[in-house]
Amino acid sequence: MRDPRQGIDPNTLLVAALLGLVIWLVAGALFAQTPPAGQPLDARTALATSQSVVGEPIGDYTLIDGDGKPARLADYRGKPLLVSFIYTGCTQVCPTTTRFLGRAVDEAQRALGRDAFSVVTIGFNLPFDSPTAMREFQKRQGIAVPHWAFLAGDATTLDGLTRDTGFVSAPTASGFDHLTQVTIVDGRGRVFRQVYGESFELPMLIGPLKELVTGAPAPVENLSDLLLRVRILCTVYDPRAGKYRLNYGLFIEIFIGLTCLGATAWYLVAGMRRARRDARDARHAAAKSAPRPA
Repeated sequence: MRDPRQGIDPNTLLVAALLGLVIWLVAGALFAQTPPAGQPLDARTALATSQSVVGEPIGDYTLIDGDGKPARLADYRGKPLLVSFIYTGCTQVCPTTTRFLGRAVDEAQRALGRDAFSVVTIGFNLPFDSPTAMREFQKRQGIAVPHWAFLAGDATTLDGLTRDTGFVSAPTASGFDHLTQVTIVDGRGRVFRQVYGESFELPMLIGPLKELVTGAPAPVENLSDLLLRVRILCTVYDPRAGKYRLNYGLFIEIFIGLTCLGATAWYLVAGMRRARRDARDARHAAAKSAPRPA
């Protein structure tokens, strides 16, 4: 039996340190991520694609609403239409963008009338953006604005509609890039204006709508100004789960590593205290058993 006065066995120290290191390395391997391959979205190219469709018609596509009923875009003709794209698995940007658009739409309806225009929000990531998922997304964002539908579509419909509206998205090695844009479509079904960003000045949306409703001209911004307003989203995209998520892997790995080191330090300190306590108890026991002088 080892004498407790000798302190902690060096082998115990070595085993504890190696155990902490192994746990750290294993945790790093478990949380390491291999993002999907691809090229990041170039802001100028994406913006040029978006602007290239201004003045062009949008096809008569049929989508599905949250109740499973068909919704033809042709049924929205005669009034301006706002078209936005989201991804239902997104937990940050898409909800933030949608809620801001909700406030902007509410202000526009106050200024122009509740039935002056319509809004459709479309899920672009299949197969996850189903009619049910779109309905739940709408509920989570608290959108109960009149004349606003959340729609889903099949691959052929989405390919055509994103092309006609100039909406660009691309999975990349660092995430999933896309333009945040609201496409303003006139009553004839032609792209009239694009509005960009998670948030924007309300006249950027209300001005073009007012021009379409009342004929009052709205100012047009040049391409370089628009580029400054474009927000490219770079979040981590998990193709297996079909969801956006923040890349917490590195932070989790660091946390686990620090936890392991802390546990190892605690074990060593506790061992040292226990050894000192055992040594003290041994001294006290020896002192009590020693013969007392006469």
